[in-house]
Amino acid sequence: MIEFVTFYLIPGLVLGSIYALAAAGVSLVYGVMRFAHFAHGDLMTWGAYAALVAVGVLGVSPWLAIPVAVLATIPVALAADRAFYAPLRRSAPAVLLISSFGVALMIRALVYLIWGPTPESYARGFTPPLFLGEIRIQQRHLFILGGALAAALAVHLLLSHSRAGRAMRAMADDPDLARVTGVPVAGVIRLTWAVSAGLAAIAGVFLAIDTELTPLLGFNVLLAAFAAAILGGIGRPWGAALGGLILGLAEELSSYPWIGTAPLLDPSYKTAVAFAVLILVLIFRPQGLFKGMG
Repeated sequence: MIEFVTFYLIPGLVLGSIYALAAAGVSLVYGVMRFAHFAHGDLMTWGAYAALVAVGVLGVSPWLAIPVAVLATIPVALAADRAFYAPLRRSAPAVLLISSFGVALMIRALVYLIWGPTPESYARGFTPPLFLGEIRIQQRHLFILGGALAAALAVHLLLSHSRAGRAMRAMADDPDLARVTGVPVAGVIRLTWAVSAGLAAIAGVFLAIDTELTPLLGFNVLLAAFAAAILGGIGRPWGAALGGLILGLAEELSSYPWIGTAPLLDPSYKTAVAFAVLILVLIFRPQGLFKGMG
């Protein structure tokens, strides 16, 4: 039981928390602007590298560099919207989707140009784990879980208890009606990009802390983020967050030796779980756990 909690359950919750933040950002963009933003993963990467700059230049910990990552990522998302998405706003969703591929490639090329292809790390020496009885937990995992919970709570308060959040929800529920009733569409779109980019930056930093920094950091989890968003109900941020938690747990628990002593699924194939979940959801419940948008 101790081994299960330490090596499978806790890592699953940590991975699920990162997926939850990434999926919530994807879901917000889809809910308000009705297109799948495939550059979201590269915004995660950009935020993670911005935090690396703050760690190196300011000498702060990666946790304190998170605000820098957020502030560095939001302008990139807003600039991409103004330059590439806004002129195509009335185009078919497929056109915007394809343009987001182009934006992703441009951001990734900038990352390669500025920081190069060599993996980087925030690590500064060894941090001993904490022991809760016989359960061992890495300190970074506690911070990631706490940070993800705080970010999720902040988004919930924004969407549920602020005028701007109500405008975002109105746009997500019925864009035409929202326009007619005087919702400031341009402002809502800017706020959506800011919140989505902020969540992407936080998820990117958390992922880099838990693994390492590479130019493909965010791209490697993009499919899982979309699978989580679809699982929870595309366009529903809370559903996407729940989908992320479920998917992260499913990936980690899939390699637990549930039958006999051998892993149920070889750890090198854990990422295939996201593909499997995505396909099964699309076949049997395309609307997701919560009824997503068409």
